Amino acid sequence: MMKTTLLKLAFVISFAGFVSCGSSLKSAQVNATNAIRVAGAAEHVILPGADQLDLYLPQLKGKKVGIMGNQTSIVGSDKRHIVDVLMENKVDLKFAFAPEHGFRGNVERGEKFGNDLDQKTGLPLFTLYGGNKKQDSIVNSIDVMIFDLQDVGARFYTYITSLHRVMELCAKHNKKLIILDRPNPNGDQVDGPVRHDDKFKSDVSWHKIAMIHGLTIGELAQMINGERWLENGRQADIQIVKVQNWDHKTMYDLPVVPSPSLPNPLSVRLYLSLCLFEGTDISVGRGTDWPFQVLGYTNPVYGSFTFTPGERHGMSKHVEGKGATNYGIDLRALDPAGQKFTLKYLLDFYQKTPDKSTFFARPEFFDKLAGTDQLRKQILAGQSEKQIRASWSDDLKAYKQMRKKYLLYTDFE
Repeated sequence: MMKTTLLKLAFVISFAGFVSCGSSLKSAQVNATNAIRVAGAAEHVILPGADQLDLYLPQLKGKKVGIMGNQTSIVGSDKRHIVDVLMENKVDLKFAFAPEHGFRGNVERGEKFGNDLDQKTGLPLFTLYGGNKKQDSIVNSIDVMIFDLQDVGARFYTYITSLHRVMELCAKHNKKLIILDRPNPNGDQVDGPVRHDDKFKSDVSWHKIAMIHGLTIGELAQMINGERWLENGRQADIQIVKVQNWDHKTMYDLPVVPSPSLPNPLSVRLYLSLCLFEGTDISVGRGTDWPFQVLGYTNPVYGSFTFTPGERHGMSKHVEGKGATNYGIDLRALDPAGQKFTLKYLLDFYQKTPDKSTFFARPEFFDKLAGTDQLRKQILAGQSEKQIRASWSDDLKAYKQMRKKYLLYTDFE
């Protein structure tokens, strides 16, 4: 395992697993030319859970199976969708649940969508995003559930809310849940306020964890079970297929865009710091080719860099500053590996706002993103980042202690 810290990494890790599978399961095979190359060290291949077919495919034989997945649910370096691979191996797939952004990742952020059929496979699709009254009967129709989504490590990224709902259903109806774990591309940090008060519980703040939680999906599933966060203290019957050759110190480039507004490694890293702007009218670049890589508003006080948001695939209905010249800052030249959660952008734009009473255009939503109203009040009171961080320190220390109990991979500290 690589022990080099993130900031000292002099390479970019590329997804390299290759799984050969046909009507009969073959052993996973590594394409050496795509392996992660580290100067002076042996080659390593990061192998997500989905690539390790031999660890879960035999358990699906003769079973009725459901899956929670989307466009990130891929197998191998040729990025084949797991549904296609399962069908080739004669798995009796009955349905798929889809998270926010839909099964193929083409639904706008926050948009509700109904039940449908996957156009490619004909597989019945159901949504858990926003609730589904038929979900109990749907889960009762199967024997085993699979969960395979690529998370990005922030409490407000709603795929972990989908995990909780799937675990809830499986625990309620005594169904086994196989979780195909994937690396957390922001798994090298734990930061931000910890949510305590259920007043701020929502799809973007479901769990009582740090805003930047530092967990993989599998590790969070263990925490949900271990802390008895499911209804009535239930525990889901989970099996986690771990990632091979990855730990929390290891940089990881996502092989597939996790959602329309996170198109590259830099956007994934900056998302942690910039998502809080969604409680304001400041544009984070949606409707441009650089979402979560630029910041601006329709007032020159915010900076000399200009951009004009329009319509892009998956970014057309909820676009701040659409059709207008936005003035702000350009973050596109930053090194993804060097980006960690910070309040500096938020505090800087707040300070530049002429009428500060208008900055938090959606205060209730900002508080849900933060998991508390304290952060907003601290900013309004003019506190510095150092002062704000000091108010989190005890909660973060306690959270980190709890987190340690559920880690599946070597930690970053």
